[in-house]
Amino acid sequence: QVQLVESGGGLVQAGGSLRLSCAASGRSFSSYIMGWFRQAPRKEREFVAAARWIGATPYHADSVKGRFTISRDYAKNTLYLQMNSLKPEDTAVYYCAACRACRLSAADGYDYWGQGTQVTVSS
Repeated sequence: QVQLVESGGGLVQAGGSLRLSCAASGRSFSSYIMGWFRQAPRKEREFVAAARWIGATPYHADSVKGRFTISRDYAKNTLYLQMNSLKPEDTAVYYCAACRACRLSAADGYDYWGQGTQVTVSS
């Protein structure tokens, strides 16, 4: 059974940093695309970043480019999202997701989702 479990969310002041983790289990993800999405209250789910589990250049949304970085630890089967220079508008529930073949930024193409972790940035 595929499981994606996020952790690392919390409350941080504007300008601070957090690192989110997504522990993946249940199958080999070597051929998968792994992504981070977020959803703020009363807003649609928004693409943040994505990368193939192995190889290829990561892709980040313009709204987070230069501040957030997606990375993978193959040995630990864990996906990360390093978030620096956080802003109040980054406040949302952050989700980890995986797909075999999908458009990187399209949430409806992902096959597996984690339960989400709350990130709150105070001004």
